[in-house]
Amino acid sequence: MTVPAVSAARRREVISALRRGTVPSAGLDLFAVGLERFENAIDDELSTAASGGAVFKALRGEYGSGKTFFARWLAERAKRRGMAVSEIQISETETPLHRLETVYRRLTERLATASHQPSALRDVVDAWLFTLEEDVLVSGATELDSGVDELMERRLAAVAKTTPAFAAALRGYRKARLAEDNATAEALLAWLGGQPNVAASARRAAGVRGDLDHFGALGFLQGLLTVLRDCGHPGLLIVLDEIETLQRVRSDVREKAFNALRQLIDEVDAGRYPGLYLLITGTPAFFDGQQGVQRLAPLAQRLATEFTADPRFDSPRSVQIRLAGFDLPKLVRLGCAVRDLYAAGSSAPSRIAAVVDDSYVQTLAMAVTGNLGGQVGVAPRLFLRKLVDGVLDRVEEFEDFDPRRDYALTVSSNELTEVERNVAAASMRATSVDDVELDLP
Repeated sequence: MTVPAVSAARRREVISALRRGTVPSAGLDLFAVGLERFENAIDDELSTAASGGAVFKALRGEYGSGKTFFARWLAERAKRRGMAVSEIQISETETPLHRLETVYRRLTERLATASHQPSALRDVVDAWLFTLEEDVLVSGATELDSGVDELMERRLAAVAKTTPAFAAALRGYRKARLAEDNATAEALLAWLGGQPNVAASARRAAGVRGDLDHFGALGFLQGLLTVLRDCGHPGLLIVLDEIETLQRVRSDVREKAFNALRQLIDEVDAGRYPGLYLLITGTPAFFDGQQGVQRLAPLAQRLATEFTADPRFDSPRSVQIRLAGFDLPKLVRLGCAVRDLYAAGSSAPSRIAAVVDDSYVQTLAMAVTGNLGGQVGVAPRLFLRKLVDGVLDRVEEFEDFDPRRDYALTVSSNELTEVERNVAAASMRATSVDDVELDLP
């Protein structure tokens, strides 16, 4: 397998994450096995968003099928186009979907670009102001400050019509920066990010009042897209992950959350958010079950997608796409890709290639899958962790280490996720009536 050119830092980041059993935050394209069929459609949709359109997509897959991996793989592709990204975990207590002001706050806290890690809000706003100054200087204006003010008003004209507070806070932030009033500038930046309890004195300085509410958040998102576009980021990818948690909240909260999601989809379709790519992820039960999307008919209609019995014929252009999960051949391909990536930066590449050959990778994959009741779909995380931490590290460090002889796979419950534990427990269930214990009087 040919290993693409990759920096030592990027390789180290990927391998370290796999060693910990987590999804790497970058470098996923280096071992994105099974996602090839989505590439063309996804790239077309990213181009649509980057050119001023808007896209909504729903991703379905069982627990452990790779939804988080897909979302971060998509985020990397978006960053390569210059787009900003934000991954938000939906939860009843921390980020309830029916409170869009909280969702917007998490969005700005998790905002990232190719060159800036979360939160990139300050960098984006400062870059925007710098771009305004550059544009004014290029135009030949004699008065920089007044020229920037005038250009700012023109750029924010559309936003100011619906959300004047966003434009006012930006003006206030710039004035505070020019006056070297850092406390006020910091407070107004926090207010732009949707943070509550901002000092009243700072808000008065900018002529804004109160905290951001549900409806104001939609306007702030529009303003953020304008700022991103003007400072060189043609779009924004928002991932709403783990949205299936809505099935476990109170019925009234669930109804509000579904209605908020429907509202977001309609706003995207109406073209209010040029440059936005909105992705939600959920389980099949969320999309098809009676405690999920089906409870709100208008939302179910917007997400309706006809799937054939054979996932090979799924259209990646559909509003809802599904991850088929891993089979054993894909799992082996994944392991070989990670092995080759590891070997490319190793001090003992020849020994790794010889000892951890394709045959051994398959043997390990089958062993890990067997410990999980044969459920290949939930095996990738644990398999890669065992491959890196249990095998590759030892082969590199010890010349006489042979995993076929010296490594015995063990899986303890404390290293498994809840889903993996449930699968492993299911594999240990009774296989005959003699194994069933009855508590009879």
